[in-house]
Amino acid sequence: MYSNLWFQAKVFGYQDLKRQVLGLDGSAVEEVELPPVFALPVRQDIIRRAFLSAFTARLQPKGRDPMAGKRTTAESLGPGRGLARVPRIKGTSRAAFVNSARGGHLAFPPRPDRKIHEEINKKERLVAIASALAATARREFVEARGHEIASVKELPVVVVDDLENVDKAKALREVFEKLGVWNDVERAARWRQRSTKGKMRGRRYKKRVGPLIIVSSEKAGVRRAAGAFPGTDVVAVNLLSVKHLAPGGVPGRLTIITKGALEEIGRRFGL
Repeated sequence: MYSNLWFQAKVFGYQDLKRQVLGLDGSAVEEVELPPVFALPVRQDIIRRAFLSAFTARLQPKGRDPMAGKRTTAESLGPGRGLARVPRIKGTSRAAFVNSARGGHLAFPPRPDRKIHEEINKKERLVAIASALAATARREFVEARGHEIASVKELPVVVVDDLENVDKAKALREVFEKLGVWNDVERAARWRQRSTKGKMRGRRYKKRVGPLIIVSSEKAGVRRAAGAFPGTDVVAVNLLSVKHLAPGGVPGRLTIITKGALEEIGRRFGL
């Protein structure tokens, strides 16, 4: 598979996969080579499909009462009265029962037996994750998502494993400033107000998505520190999904990867 990936890398013009490993102070410590998975072409169609599959898997099926809007004694008066032949409440002229009347039943209500989960093949999902990983190394995709990366030299940002032990928000902020991603963390913290009727339905604000930190262990202390920064997520390699790498189905999230996590990605997606 390595030879096939390298062939695709040459075809698509992404031969240079060398990156600097940065310390917590932002200085270059050593140089590593990204796994060939980062040279894959970005398949936005497969990424979008995998995201919809993961998103719809969490939706709870719901349905209406079959008699909703139909519990009424309204009857139609029939033709010849100069009135529309809709069911009307007795003793009044108010229409009922039909979907065009106030309090009537819906024309096409939600049904509990409707299939709302978009299924996806296992191999197709893995291809989507690999393709989303490749997008994190392409500056044009990261900029298209709206991330502020003017002070970021290389993508993805590869950091020493000591980052996983940073468990204080103040210390993590200093690391973000040294790595050049603090501007994007501040951008993600600025929520914006929704411009539609959703403001009246419990979703007044829209949250932005900030950088993603990929670590090698689920018990990394940086998870606790990152909770202080809205939009910043921490995920272990074994739990990595398209929802983390391509929120909303749009690839190119600003990603920070520890060296240990990068080696684990190479083992998982390099065979």
